[in-house]
Amino acid sequence: MTTSDLNRICVLLVLAAGCEHLSCGAADDEAAALLRGPFPRHSLPNTEVRRLPRAANGRAYRIHVAFPESFLDEPERRYPVLYLCDAYWDFALVRSIAGNLVVDHAIPEIIVVGLGYAGDNLNYGRLRRWDLTPVAAKYEGAEVDGPSGHAGEFLSLIESEVIPLVEREYRGNPGYRVLAGSSLGGLFTLYAMFARPGLFAAYVAPSPAAQWAEDWLLDFEADFHKSKQPLGARLFVSAAEKEFPPILEGAKRFDARMRERSYPGLAYRFRLIDGERHAGTKAESYNRGLRFVFAPRAPDPAE
Repeated sequence: MTTSDLNRICVLLVLAAGCEHLSCGAADDEAAALLRGPFPRHSLPNTEVRRLPRAANGRAYRIHVAFPESFLDEPERRYPVLYLCDAYWDFALVRSIAGNLVVDHAIPEIIVVGLGYAGDNLNYGRLRRWDLTPVAAKYEGAEVDGPSGHAGEFLSLIESEVIPLVEREYRGNPGYRVLAGSSLGGLFTLYAMFARPGLFAAYVAPSPAAQWAEDWLLDFEADFHKSKQPLGARLFVSAAEKEFPPILEGAKRFDARMRERSYPGLAYRFRLIDGERHAGTKAESYNRGLRFVFAPRAPDPAE
């Protein structure tokens, strides 16, 4: 008996319970159909992808949106929104983490909006390098890796186009916006906190590239501190124990600075993720980070 014969027999046995009234020929046809492709692609429920109008800088962006379970049943309800960098890598992960935390009553129901790019076969490394870095890289030969230093433009795009769209058409709650991103996305998240205080209520930055451009972020923070502006927000930062040394040391220097400042109104937490490297830290970091930043709005666990 061949492998093909065995496969066919297994499928027929599985179908038998539901095919009592089918002729042998019909059952054979259905069994054969189950063994042939093409097969449907897996998709995430309660999500959609939406392309934005071409931006003033000529770039094509899109957003990935995940809706809460109650979204269609409660049409008047508004939800906190998590804006997430690097949707092409992290949207599915963070959506899944958020769903689990909602089930555990650790966070409220939220909308997850992933920020990404429209098009196929894209070089995400070069695209994100342009958008997520606040100043140009300073190391020798940096331009070979792609142009950088346009985070101010990207933040303005989020503020003027993405946030209004989400709050107008997806019932995002303007009273509680959260920004999150890892690596260069973490750098962008921390930059946004100082560049537009109050635009977001909270921030999650796993393994931020805080060392970018010779610790430019620390100088930017120093100027912010001198301005005496308030920083009422919740901030979660993490680093991986086995991280690339420059990123790990940069994150530690940023952590030391934040502990030194003790900004009034800032709820701050830093966590070192043991045993993990740069990308592997995302799962625990986003889990812990979402718990922390949404804690003031989490439902009663006893409910």
